[in-house]
Amino acid sequence: ASGPKGLEVGTAIADFELPDLTGKTRSLSEFRGRRAVLIYWSPDCGFCDMSAPELVEIQSALEANHTQLVLVGYGDAEANRKLAAEHGLNCAILLLKDSAAEKYLSEEVFKNCGTPSAYLLNEQGQVAQPLAAGMTAVVALARAAADGAQPKKAALRKLPLSESRIEREGLKAGTSAPDFNLPDIHGRPVSLEQFRGRNVLLVFTDPQCGPCDELAPELVRLHRKHGNNGLAVVMVGRGNAEENKKKATQHRIAFPFVLQERWKLSRQYGIFATPVAFLIGKDGVIVRDVAKGRDQIMTLAREGLAAR
Repeated sequence: ASGPKGLEVGTAIADFELPDLTGKTRSLSEFRGRRAVLIYWSPDCGFCDMSAPELVEIQSALEANHTQLVLVGYGDAEANRKLAAEHGLNCAILLLKDSAAEKYLSEEVFKNCGTPSAYLLNEQGQVAQPLAAGMTAVVALARAAADGAQPKKAALRKLPLSESRIEREGLKAGTSAPDFNLPDIHGRPVSLEQFRGRNVLLVFTDPQCGPCDELAPELVRLHRKHGNNGLAVVMVGRGNAEENKKKATQHRIAFPFVLQERWKLSRQYGIFATPVAFLIGKDGVIVRDVAKGRDQIMTLAREGLAAR
Protein backbone atom coordinates (compact mmCIF):
# COMPACT_ATOMS: atom_id res chain seq x y z
CA ALA A 1 0.00 0.00 0.00
CA SER A 2 1.20 3.52 -0.72
CA GLY A 3 1.35 6.26 1.86
CA PRO A 4 3.66 6.98 4.77
CA LYS A 5 5.35 3.93 6.30
CA GLY A 6 6.22 5.40 9.66
CA LEU A 7 8.94 4.37 12.08
CA GLU A 8 9.31 0.76 13.22
CA VAL A 9 7.87 -0.17 16.62
CA GLY A 10 10.70 0.05 19.16
CA THR A 11 12.44 3.00 17.45
CA ALA A 12 13.55 5.61 19.96
CA ILE A 13 12.52 9.14 19.00
CA ALA A 14 15.60 11.33 19.44
CA ASP A 15 15.26 14.13 21.96
CA PHE A 16 14.32 17.49 20.43
CA GLU A 17 13.57 21.00 21.64
CA LEU A 18 10.70 23.23 20.53
CA PRO A 19 8.97 26.29 22.02
CA ASP A 20 5.54 25.86 23.63
CA LEU A 21 2.70 28.41 23.35
CA THR A 22 4.27 30.63 26.02
CA GLY A 23 7.63 30.67 24.20
CA LYS A 24 9.28 28.41 26.77
CA THR A 25 11.63 25.79 25.29
CA ARG A 26 10.44 22.25 25.97
CA SER A 27 12.23 19.00 25.20
CA LEU A 28 10.75 15.58 24.47
CA SER A 29 12.73 14.12 27.38
CA GLU A 30 10.45 16.08 29.77
CA PHE A 31 7.58 13.81 28.76
CA ARG A 32 9.45 10.54 29.43
CA GLY A 33 8.33 8.42 32.34
CA ARG A 34 4.75 8.38 31.05
CA ARG A 35 3.34 7.23 27.72
CA ALA A 36 2.64 9.94 25.15
CA VAL A 37 0.45 10.28 22.09
CA LEU A 38 2.66 12.44 19.85
CA ILE A 39 0.48 14.17 17.24
CA TYR A 40 1.67 15.97 14.10
CA TRP A 41 -0.73 18.90 13.90
CA SER A 42 -1.76 22.12 12.18
CA PRO A 43 -4.39 24.63 13.34
CA ASP A 44 -5.25 25.31 9.69
CA CYS A 45 -5.97 21.64 8.96
CA GLY A 46 -9.69 20.85 8.83
CA PHE A 47 -9.14 17.28 9.96
CA CYS A 48 -7.18 18.44 13.03
CA ASP A 49 -9.98 20.88 13.81
CA MET A 50 -12.49 18.06 13.46
CA SER A 51 -10.58 15.57 15.61
CA ALA A 52 -10.01 18.08 18.45
CA PRO A 53 -13.43 17.51 20.12
CA GLU A 54 -12.82 13.74 20.03
CA LEU A 55 -9.42 14.19 21.72
CA VAL A 56 -10.92 16.53 24.33
CA GLU A 57 -13.49 13.86 25.16
CA ILE A 58 -10.77 11.38 26.16
CA GLN A 59 -8.28 13.75 27.81
CA SER A 60 -9.16 12.67 31.36
CA ALA A 61 -9.20 8.98 30.41
CA LEU A 62 -5.71 9.38 28.91
CA GLU A 63 -4.50 11.07 32.10
CA ALA A 64 -5.99 8.25 34.19
CA ASN A 65 -4.04 5.82 32.00
CA HIS A 66 -0.76 7.74 32.58
CA THR A 67 -0.74 8.90 28.97
CA GLN A 68 -0.23 12.49 27.83
CA LEU A 69 -1.15 14.24 24.61
CA VAL A 70 1.75 16.12 23.00
CA LEU A 71 0.99 18.10 19.86
CA VAL A 72 3.78 19.28 17.56
CA GLY A 73 2.06 21.95 15.52
CA TYR A 74 2.58 24.23 12.55
CA GLY A 75 1.22 27.78 12.66
CA ASP A 76 1.86 30.48 15.23
CA ALA A 77 1.15 30.45 18.96
CA GLU A 78 -2.02 32.54 18.54
CA ALA A 79 -3.66 30.20 15.99
CA ASN A 80 -2.84 27.13 18.12
CA ARG A 81 -3.98 28.83 21.33
CA LYS A 82 -7.28 29.79 19.70
CA LEU A 83 -7.96 26.26 18.47
CA ALA A 84 -7.09 24.75 21.87
CA ALA A 85 -9.27 27.26 23.75
CA GLU A 86 -12.20 26.81 21.40
CA HIS A 87 -12.32 23.06 21.96
CA GLY A 88 -11.02 22.93 25.54
CA LEU A 89 -7.87 21.07 24.49
CA ASN A 90 -5.60 21.05 27.52
CA CYS A 91 -2.26 19.56 26.55
CA ALA A 92 1.30 20.47 25.58
CA ILE A 93 1.47 22.15 22.17
CA LEU A 94 4.98 22.58 20.78
CA LEU A 95 5.49 24.85 17.78
CA LEU A 96 7.30 23.63 14.68
CA LYS A 97 9.45 26.68 14.04
CA ASP A 98 12.23 26.56 11.41
CA SER A 99 14.78 24.53 13.30
CA ALA A 100 16.70 21.29 13.34
CA ALA A 101 13.82 19.81 15.38
CA GLU A 102 11.27 20.70 12.70
CA LYS A 103 13.50 19.16 10.01
CA TYR A 104 13.89 15.97 12.06
CA LEU A 105 10.16 15.67 12.80
CA SER A 106 8.92 16.47 9.29
CA GLU A 107 11.60 14.60 7.33
CA GLU A 108 12.20 11.57 9.54
CA VAL A 109 9.62 10.98 12.28
CA PHE A 110 6.58 12.04 10.21
CA LYS A 111 8.13 11.56 6.76
CA ASN A 112 5.53 11.89 3.95
CA CYS A 113 2.77 12.37 6.53
CA GLY A 114 -0.11 14.81 6.36
CA THR A 115 -1.71 16.27 9.46
CA PRO A 116 -2.93 14.83 11.72
CA SER A 117 -0.67 11.79 12.17
CA ALA A 118 0.45 10.24 15.45
CA TYR A 119 2.55 7.72 17.34
CA LEU A 120 2.00 6.21 20.75
CA LEU A 121 5.32 6.43 22.62
CA ASN A 122 6.15 4.28 25.63
CA GLU A 123 7.62 5.58 28.89
CA GLN A 124 11.13 5.56 27.37
CA GLY A 125 10.09 7.63 24.33
CA GLN A 126 10.10 4.66 21.94
CA VAL A 127 7.46 4.01 19.28
CA ALA A 128 4.95 1.62 20.89
CA GLN A 129 2.44 1.33 18.02
CA PRO A 130 2.70 1.71 14.24
CA LEU A 131 2.11 5.16 12.78
CA ALA A 132 -1.52 6.36 12.78
CA ALA A 133 -1.98 8.37 9.58
CA GLY A 134 -5.07 10.53 9.17
CA MET A 135 -7.84 11.79 11.42
CA THR A 136 -9.71 8.52 11.92
CA ALA A 137 -6.56 6.55 12.68
CA VAL A 138 -5.26 9.20 15.11
CA VAL A 139 -8.55 9.22 17.03
CA ALA A 140 -8.53 5.38 17.07
CA LEU A 141 -4.97 5.34 18.44
CA ALA A 142 -5.77 7.91 21.15
CA ARG A 143 -9.00 6.14 22.13
CA ALA A 144 -7.18 2.81 22.44
CA ALA A 145 -4.49 4.47 24.58
CA ALA A 146 -7.23 5.98 26.79
CA ASP A 147 -8.92 2.58 27.14
CA GLY A 148 -5.60 0.90 27.84
CA ALA A 149 -6.30 -1.35 24.84
CA GLN A 150 -4.06 -2.25 21.92
CA PRO A 151 -5.56 -0.87 18.70
CA LYS A 152 -5.67 -3.37 15.84
CA LYS A 153 -3.06 -2.64 13.20
CA ALA A 154 -5.72 -2.16 10.52
CA ALA A 155 -7.56 0.37 12.67
CA LEU A 156 -4.49 2.60 12.69
CA ARG A 157 -4.56 2.76 8.93
CA LYS A 158 -8.28 3.26 8.34
CA LEU A 159 -11.17 2.76 10.70
CA PRO A 160 -14.39 1.83 8.85
CA LEU A 161 -16.59 4.92 8.58
CA SER A 162 -19.35 3.06 10.41
CA GLU A 163 -17.09 2.89 13.48
CA SER A 164 -16.14 6.55 13.40
CA ARG A 165 -18.46 9.15 14.87
CA ILE A 166 -16.87 11.88 12.78
CA GLU A 167 -18.81 12.91 9.68
CA ARG A 168 -16.53 13.64 6.77
CA GLU A 169 -18.60 12.88 3.69
CA GLY A 170 -21.03 15.76 4.16
CA LEU A 171 -24.48 15.96 5.73
CA LYS A 172 -27.03 13.77 3.98
CA ALA A 173 -30.18 14.77 2.11
CA GLY A 174 -33.09 15.16 4.52
CA THR A 175 -30.92 16.76 7.24
CA SER A 176 -31.77 20.26 8.49
CA ALA A 177 -29.08 22.62 7.19
CA PRO A 178 -27.12 24.14 10.11
CA ASP A 179 -27.93 27.84 10.39
CA PHE A 180 -25.13 30.40 10.43
CA ASN A 181 -24.67 34.10 10.93
CA LEU A 182 -21.39 35.16 9.34
CA PRO A 183 -19.87 38.41 8.09
CA ASP A 184 -19.68 38.84 4.33
CA ILE A 185 -16.54 40.20 2.66
CA HIS A 186 -17.78 43.74 3.37
CA GLY A 187 -18.40 43.02 7.06
CA ARG A 188 -22.21 42.78 6.80
CA PRO A 189 -23.93 39.90 8.64
CA VAL A 190 -25.56 37.18 6.51
CA SER A 191 -27.61 34.31 7.92
CA LEU A 192 -29.08 31.23 6.27
CA GLU A 193 -32.41 32.04 7.92
CA GLN A 194 -32.82 35.17 5.80
CA PHE A 195 -33.19 32.97 2.67
CA ARG A 196 -36.03 30.86 4.10
CA GLY A 197 -38.70 30.44 1.40
CA ARG A 198 -36.08 30.22 -1.37
CA ASN A 199 -33.87 27.38 -2.53
CA VAL A 200 -30.23 28.05 -1.56
CA LEU A 201 -27.08 26.80 -3.26
CA LEU A 202 -24.47 26.95 -0.46
CA VAL A 203 -20.99 26.75 -2.01
CA PHE A 204 -17.78 26.23 0.02
CA THR A 205 -14.64 27.66 -1.59
CA ASP A 206 -11.05 28.63 -0.82
CA PRO A 207 -9.08 31.46 -2.46
CA GLN A 208 -6.11 29.08 -2.92
CA CYS A 209 -8.21 26.45 -4.74
CA GLY A 210 -7.81 26.19 -8.54
CA PRO A 211 -11.08 24.33 -9.22
CA CYS A 212 -12.90 27.03 -7.17
CA ASP A 213 -11.53 29.61 -9.62
CA GLU A 214 -12.95 27.58 -12.53
CA LEU A 215 -16.35 27.30 -10.84
CA ALA A 216 -16.75 30.98 -9.85
CA PRO A 217 -17.40 32.47 -13.36
CA GLU A 218 -20.04 29.78 -14.04
CA LEU A 219 -21.84 30.62 -10.80
CA VAL A 220 -21.63 34.33 -11.63
CA ARG A 221 -23.19 33.70 -15.08
CA LEU A 222 -25.91 31.53 -13.54
CA HIS A 223 -26.69 34.19 -10.92
CA ARG A 224 -26.73 36.99 -13.48
CA LYS A 225 -29.16 35.08 -15.69
CA HIS A 226 -31.37 33.48 -13.03
CA GLY A 227 -30.79 35.60 -9.90
CA ASN A 228 -34.49 36.45 -9.63
CA ASN A 229 -35.71 32.92 -10.30
CA GLY A 230 -35.96 31.73 -6.71
CA LEU A 231 -32.47 30.23 -6.29
CA ALA A 232 -30.16 32.10 -3.91
CA VAL A 233 -26.42 31.48 -4.26
CA VAL A 234 -24.33 31.92 -1.11
CA MET A 235 -20.57 31.40 -1.19
CA VAL A 236 -18.57 30.52 1.93
CA GLY A 237 -14.87 31.41 1.76
CA ARG A 238 -12.14 30.48 4.21
CA GLY A 239 -8.74 31.89 4.98
CA ASN A 240 -7.61 35.48 4.51
CA ALA A 241 -10.41 38.07 4.13
CA GLU A 242 -8.39 40.21 1.68
CA GLU A 243 -7.67 37.23 -0.58
CA ASN A 244 -11.38 36.36 -0.67
CA LYS A 245 -12.24 40.00 -1.44
CA LYS A 246 -9.77 39.94 -4.34
CA LYS A 247 -11.42 36.79 -5.74
CA ALA A 248 -14.87 38.38 -5.45
CA THR A 249 -13.66 41.45 -7.37
CA GLN A 250 -11.81 39.37 -9.96
CA HIS A 251 -14.89 37.24 -10.72
CA ARG A 252 -17.39 40.10 -10.19
CA ILE A 253 -19.33 38.13 -7.61
CA ALA A 254 -22.56 39.93 -6.74
CA PHE A 255 -24.21 37.22 -4.61
CA PRO A 256 -23.53 36.97 -0.84
CA PHE A 257 -19.96 35.87 -0.09
CA VAL A 258 -19.42 35.10 3.61
CA LEU A 259 -16.27 34.22 5.52
CA GLN A 260 -15.92 31.28 7.90
CA GLU A 261 -13.21 31.10 10.53
CA ARG A 262 -10.85 28.23 9.69
CA TRP A 263 -13.20 25.30 8.88
CA LYS A 264 -15.93 26.04 11.45
CA LEU A 265 -18.93 25.96 9.12
CA SER A 266 -17.39 23.21 6.96
CA ARG A 267 -17.17 21.13 10.14
CA GLN A 268 -20.88 21.67 10.84
CA TYR A 269 -21.70 20.54 7.31
CA GLY A 270 -19.37 17.54 7.75
CA ILE A 271 -16.96 18.02 4.86
CA PHE A 272 -13.50 19.56 4.46
CA ALA A 273 -13.12 19.99 0.75
CA THR A 274 -13.49 22.79 -1.80
CA PRO A 275 -15.34 23.38 -4.00
CA VAL A 276 -18.39 21.56 -2.61
CA ALA A 277 -22.03 22.63 -2.46
CA PHE A 278 -25.31 21.81 -0.78
CA LEU A 279 -28.77 22.50 -2.20
CA ILE A 280 -31.00 23.62 0.65
CA GLY A 281 -34.78 23.66 0.13
CA LYS A 282 -37.21 26.44 1.00
CA ASP A 283 -37.86 24.73 4.34
CA GLY A 284 -34.15 24.77 5.32
CA VAL A 285 -33.65 21.03 4.70
CA ILE A 286 -30.80 19.67 2.55
CA VAL A 287 -32.32 18.41 -0.72
CA ARG A 288 -29.41 16.33 -2.11
CA ASP A 289 -26.20 14.81 -0.81
CA VAL A 290 -23.17 17.07 -1.22
CA ALA A 291 -21.98 17.96 -4.74
CA LYS A 292 -18.21 17.90 -5.23
CA GLY A 293 -16.36 19.74 -8.00
CA ARG A 294 -17.51 22.09 -10.75
CA ASP A 295 -19.65 19.69 -12.83
CA GLN A 296 -21.61 18.24 -9.90
CA ILE A 297 -22.14 21.70 -8.41
CA MET A 298 -23.48 23.17 -11.68
CA THR A 299 -25.82 20.17 -12.09
CA LEU A 300 -27.07 20.78 -8.55
CA ALA A 301 -27.53 24.51 -9.30
CA ARG A 302 -29.67 23.70 -12.36
CA GLU A 303 -31.74 21.32 -10.23
CA GLY A 304 -32.23 24.13 -7.71
CA LEU A 305 -33.52 26.40 -10.48
CA ALA A 306 -35.89 23.73 -11.80
CA ALA A 307 -37.31 23.08 -8.31
CA ARG A 308 -38.63 26.58 -7.70
